[in-house]
Amino acid sequence: MMKFHHVGVACRDINEGIAEMSKIHEISVVSKIVKDEQQNAELCMLTLADGVNIELIAGKQVEGFVKKGITYYHLCYEVENINTEIERLEKEGAYLLSAPKPAILFDNREVAFLHVSYGIIELLSLA
Repeated sequence: MMKFHHVGVACRDINEGIAEMSKIHEISVVSKIVKDEQQNAELCMLTLADGVNIELIAGKQVEGFVKKGITYYHLCYEVENINTEIERLEKEGAYLLSAPKPAILFDNREVAFLHVSYGIIELLSLA
């Protein structure tokens, strides 16, 4: 089963992204900004007052999106078994964009990115 975790938002600069989000939303928690070499990005997690999580992503990985003015990047879902879920989604027509690898923002839990019928999703391993 996939459980919603966060929305990924591309930005040119993390600090500018935090400032822009703060104009629109009441932010209760801002994580430390981390540089994840494996993801080739700077990352930060914002938790809104209502509990919704928004991940800000800046760097090479999202450069093309930002240049085109596209800020919505992905939806993330937590899954029990990331490899089983990838297999299931590929059978349904999903395309694997990035194989599972540890993500520093999530305490080195594995993440994978897939393109599905409605855009890009990230799978986040529970363990």
